[in-house]
Amino acid sequence: MAKASLLKQLKTSFTASIGDIVFGMEDGTVSIFGLVAGVAISAATSKQVLLAGAAGAIAAAVSMMAGVFLDLQSERDQAIVEAKQRQAKIQANPNQVIAELMGRLQQTGLSHATLNAIQADLQATPPTLLTLESALKVSTSAQQQKPLAHALWMFISDLFAGLTPVLAFAFLPLAEARLVSLVMTSLLLIALGYGRARIGQRAVLPTVLQTVGIAGLAAIAGILIGQLIDMHV
Repeated sequence: MAKASLLKQLKTSFTASIGDIVFGMEDGTVSIFGLVAGVAISAATSKQVLLAGAAGAIAAAVSMMAGVFLDLQSERDQAIVEAKQRQAKIQANPNQVIAELMGRLQQTGLSHATLNAIQADLQATPPTLLTLESALKVSTSAQQQKPLAHALWMFISDLFAGLTPVLAFAFLPLAEARLVSLVMTSLLLIALGYGRARIGQRAVLPTVLQTVGIAGLAAIAGILIGQLIDMHV
């Protein structure tokens, strides 16, 4: 039972963090693949590429994790403050808030009978007023987010994706590692593009080509920069 509950919590957390996971994998793959491509083109050994790529992947993953945590924590804090401000406004002048809400509801096309019933209910039960005002004005989803969970999923996805182009250089000579790194990265990008297409209900082929193309541009940029530095240093 405990195992089933844990799996359910992980599934819920994964689903809630799917945007962070996709972003983390895209960022990790594109940025580190560009770095690895730039270093590998002029490196003398696989170890040089491994050190640069692994250091870059870990640093990027930690940075992205911290950024997501701080961003979501700030959003949640702001949502809580705004909810308190709305509650104080309702308590100070409920009639004004009711008038504002009814003005917005009138624009939805509800009948006069429905509007009158809502207004009467709001005036009779203040808690309903707070609930409806919150629903109409500001989404409370930010208050329910878990910054640490989102940050950890970001770290895991970014690190996994970032290390994918790097791992080959830990086990293979430089020439073979370049090819294996390219193949592994390409497979990951194809899978990521397919996942993006399924999540967003987009056409699969254009989404995959877009995902692979972005990484390709990063690799070209990394190679050009690596060549320029190698020629002038």
